[in-house]
Amino acid sequence: MKRILSIACFCFPLFSLAQTKQQQEISDRVEMITQKVVNWRRDFHEHPELGNRETRTADIIAKHLQGLGIQVQTGVAHTGVVGILVGGKPGPVVALRADMDALPVTERVAFPFASKVRSTYNDQEVGVMHACGHDSHMAILMGAAEVLATMKKDLTGTVKFIFQPAEEGVPVGEEGGAELMVKQGVLENPKVDAIFGLHINSQTPVGQITYKPGGIMAAVNDLKITITGRQAHGAYPWSSIDPIVVAAQVINSLQTIVSRNLNLTENPGVVTIGAIHGGVRSNIIPEKVELLGTVRNFTKEDEALFIDRIRTIATKTAEAAGAKAEVLIPFSAHYPVTFNDVALMAKMLPTLQAVAGEANVKLKAPVTGAEDFSFYQEKVPGLFFFLGAMPKGQDPLKAPSHHTPDFFIDESSFNLGVKVLCNLTLDFMKRK
Repeated sequence: MKRILSIACFCFPLFSLAQTKQQQEISDRVEMITQKVVNWRRDFHEHPELGNRETRTADIIAKHLQGLGIQVQTGVAHTGVVGILVGGKPGPVVALRADMDALPVTERVAFPFASKVRSTYNDQEVGVMHACGHDSHMAILMGAAEVLATMKKDLTGTVKFIFQPAEEGVPVGEEGGAELMVKQGVLENPKVDAIFGLHINSQTPVGQITYKPGGIMAAVNDLKITITGRQAHGAYPWSSIDPIVVAAQVINSLQTIVSRNLNLTENPGVVTIGAIHGGVRSNIIPEKVELLGTVRNFTKEDEALFIDRIRTIATKTAEAAGAKAEVLIPFSAHYPVTFNDVALMAKMLPTLQAVAGEANVKLKAPVTGAEDFSFYQEKVPGLFFFLGAMPKGQDPLKAPSHHTPDFFIDESSFNLGVKVLCNLTLDFMKRK
């Protein structure tokens, strides 16, 4: 028994030593490409493209991967790019994913590389901006591809680099994003054993990583409620069935789902109405009012509860007033819960801690934002985490949030992102 223990004690330091050597080798290689990663990000930021239209972006990525000797597939799910790096030794297949699309947001930050791009989204002219950090995700993954390509002979397995379009959704009537990539077989040929992804965060200090086993981001359904009443002159409301009044009652009642139907001690949930359309002038009571909103949940049971209550509240409130309500949910988009495989999280947490430093890796509460990375996690074990990019000393409550014109990230965060993706890949291959 003593002999067995002594062998175990001797082997553990050897493993730790090998791991430390690997981390140092990756760190050295990352330092050599730091400026390239920053330059890629700035180029993507200056030339953003909306979902399913990332043609220039995809071309740059594909040429970079081809230049590294990586097998490349293009045109996946419209504009997606997939690279396959076969290691020098057989082993598992690890997928690394970055999203490519920008948002219909007009940039307000005065960078030399600020976006001045304008485009059309759902028939409206809009500014276009990387207001969620997808430009940095692509640059980080391109950096990881370059580092891992230089270590090809030492890879015990295969790496699949997934550059995905349309994470933010697509215009009404189109299909895209992770859901379409999965349908088109991105997790097959070769079959993926595990997938890793990160999301940069403008309200988490640079140098930190946050994570959560299980549900880290919410499932999302969008909704559309159309309330039909009877039109009348605004001076004679008794001649109408006023859909605006009904809409107001519906909106107020929807808030009781979270406050009175959801068990808040178990999971959070959100019902938000983000748009109301109805009427053309002050003295006409319109015939119809349209409500658009979003619903967020962390379990299928809560999701079913919310959908049922939304339908009941809208239809019965309208019926009580003599109006009609049509409820479409989901209206155009649904993402499942972004669920970190618990066993995979436990296996790879030591890697996150070793690369970032244990004090910089923090457990976080669930996030009511949503991510279509969840479609990959429905098929294979996946791990999704947040990479801090808020300048040190800034107040998280005052830092510009994602999806806003003032969105800002500290580019010094990129090195840690590249290091973590590379180390996760190699460590998973060793521990599989």
